[in-house]
Amino acid sequence: MGIDFFPWRKPKRQHKCGQTHTKQNMDFSFPFISFFLHFLLLVSLVCHVYSSETSGQNQTFLPEKEFHNLKNTINIHLGRINKPPVKTIHSFDGDIIDCVPTHKQPAFDHPLLKGQKPLVPPGRPRDYNQLNNINDNFQLWSLSGESCPEGTIPIRRIKEQDMLRGCSISTFGRKLKRVGRDTSGDGHEHAVGYVSGNEYYGAKASINVWDPQVESQYEFSLSQIWVIAGSFGEDLNTIEAGWQVSPELYGDSYPRFFTYWTSDSYQGTGCYNLLCSGFVQTSNKIAIGAAISPTSSYNGGQFDISLMIWKDPKHGNWWLEYGNGELIGYWPSSLFTHLKDHATMVQFGGEIVNSMSTGSHTSTQMGSGHFAEEGFAKAAYVRNMQVVDSDNSLIPLPNLKVVADHPNCYNIQQGTNNGWGNYFYFGGPGRNVKCP
Repeated sequence: MGIDFFPWRKPKRQHKCGQTHTKQNMDFSFPFISFFLHFLLLVSLVCHVYSSETSGQNQTFLPEKEFHNLKNTINIHLGRINKPPVKTIHSFDGDIIDCVPTHKQPAFDHPLLKGQKPLVPPGRPRDYNQLNNINDNFQLWSLSGESCPEGTIPIRRIKEQDMLRGCSISTFGRKLKRVGRDTSGDGHEHAVGYVSGNEYYGAKASINVWDPQVESQYEFSLSQIWVIAGSFGEDLNTIEAGWQVSPELYGDSYPRFFTYWTSDSYQGTGCYNLLCSGFVQTSNKIAIGAAISPTSSYNGGQFDISLMIWKDPKHGNWWLEYGNGELIGYWPSSLFTHLKDHATMVQFGGEIVNSMSTGSHTSTQMGSGHFAEEGFAKAAYVRNMQVVDSDNSLIPLPNLKVVADHPNCYNIQQGTNNGWGNYFYFGGPGRNVKCP
């Protein structure tokens, strides 16, 4: 079942950010983005019942031998993910952060990366302007005053209960492609801005952080950047980074910084954060998967995180930077097929999972939980969006388009001004009188 898009034009609206801007018209008549969103509806972390691997989380339901086999399987998997630390930090939110020697991180378990060490950071793209007054201490664990020493990276420790919440042990930390499932039921819903049709070598944006309410453990709400290449068969390549609230993955409702990658349409490669081998972390300051603080408040203070993903012209790896120049790490080009060369699409915005667990649309919020037309300090935003071109230069978005596949539940409105460049407001409450 496909997604129907109905072209219309939104009237000009006055945003409340106190800056003059021009509103561009929305256009939902682009088959490429329609096809991409239809594809994403087939990819879900929604899991109403545990698989046979995890159904034995309570010993009462399994014979003793099978229960111990399950525990052994979990422990083996945890041994692959959790590396021996040289220091351990206990966060206020209950997270345990392990300071792991850089050369012993999970990335170097990958067959293509064994024996390697982290590369020297590359230069930034041309026309790169380093942001000022950006605080690197945007995660709860770092507020303790503790830090990981040079030569190590902070890794959020995975616990047994984390794995038991998942759909299965073998797919823990991965998105699951559900081929042939009814996409009119539970699925992914988006409000995004995108560019396509050219060669892209990176993207940059500042993403407003909120703590949206998520109705079900098997739903999530996120805001992120996607860097995309390949077809929508079995060879889709994506690199993703942003923040998300995911009770299934993290066991709480904190917004958390995350990354993701896949080279085969979410089938067997890639994962969230450092839950598999692949992404090489270089920063000793930022823990991928850790909770973000502060967050934005309705009609109050606003907080955003600035992220840049770009391809190093010399080695071809895709680097990730936060804020005022803190390099988090890189995705080696050898992980990918199409992204070994360049991206063909860049996307920014919000996504939720609607599991229809109560028989009606979910009340899971996107962004702030308020619609785009409410504007600054009330609706979520993405601002200062740019892409990296073939000349390794950061440029404004050429021909930005926006789309919301369920506009009565979550919508989007774009604009431009001198301070924010290309930006949009987006989000919504989910279930309401127009979104039953």
